[in-house]
Amino acid sequence: MANLTLRDARALVERALSASGCNGTNATSQARAVIGAELDGIKSHGMAYVPIYCEHLLCGKVDGKAAPKVEALSASAFACDARDGFAFPAIDAAFAQVIPAAREHAIAAVGIRNSYNCGVLGQHVEALARAGLVGLGFTNAPASIAPIGGHKPVVGTNPFACAVPDGKGEAAFVIDQSSSVVARSEVTQHAKRGEPIPEGWALDSDGKPTTDPAMALKGSMAPSGGYKGFGAGLMVEVFAAALTGATLGIHASAFGTNDGGPPRTGQFFIAADPVAFSSGNFGARIADLTGAIEDQEGARLPGANRKAAHARVEKNGIDLSDELLERIKGYAGRS
Repeated sequence: MANLTLRDARALVERALSASGCNGTNATSQARAVIGAELDGIKSHGMAYVPIYCEHLLCGKVDGKAAPKVEALSASAFACDARDGFAFPAIDAAFAQVIPAAREHAIAAVGIRNSYNCGVLGQHVEALARAGLVGLGFTNAPASIAPIGGHKPVVGTNPFACAVPDGKGEAAFVIDQSSSVVARSEVTQHAKRGEPIPEGWALDSDGKPTTDPAMALKGSMAPSGGYKGFGAGLMVEVFAAALTGATLGIHASAFGTNDGGPPRTGQFFIAADPVAFSSGNFGARIADLTGAIEDQEGARLPGANRKAAHARVEKNGIDLSDELLERIKGYAGRS
């Protein structure tokens, strides 16, 4: 087992991405998101994903030199074309216009198309919360969840996220949840390790429960909460794909393989100024709401585990297998 400081890990990721075809701006943005996932304790979207990013750069599934284009549809509505590039630079470019627009007009939104896997969705809405705004986000993914009663996937794991400002430059809490019981990347990681998945995570191609990750990847993910999870995924598909002009999950290429061209999926974000909408009482209401949760023994706010992981990783660095470290070094050494 290897251990890297945050600084060394970020530098290694940037080198690997740059050597695989990423320009400096995109490599920096992407590396920040990778390290952010590690800090959140979401390792499936952290260093483990770097070889996939590098492979997709090399095979042309994502354009590491893409320059996203943001278009103003009105004073507070924007459209962003990621141009087959990474989602992170596109979101950065969009937020540079969305945040000031929301402050001026009380609410602003952006739809992003021709994008790619945006990693931990909660990171992006948390950035809005740090800017003092209530953030709501949606992102679609290649189809992996079948409708209730069916067996052919129609929508992706399609997460949605909400972050609420604490009035001190941070998020009071972050809700980030997939429309499936777990993210598909968790099943992929189990498959790589040759480990069974817990029952209830996924279904095989015949729609039957399975603990075999290989069968799960050929079948469908189990929706969170049954029909409610599929409904949530369908809602996300409307916002992130149909509304933005992005590719529907049923037509998008897989995030985890080199097969197919760019997935061209999408994201949709809404930023609202809490002061404008709440007559200045938002902070007190959120304090009452969070207090009602935290005052209960054993209860925790959404995102509390991520905050704990952040402190732990900042102190101890990032642990990763020797094999993964050597793979990433291999990509970094291509230059």
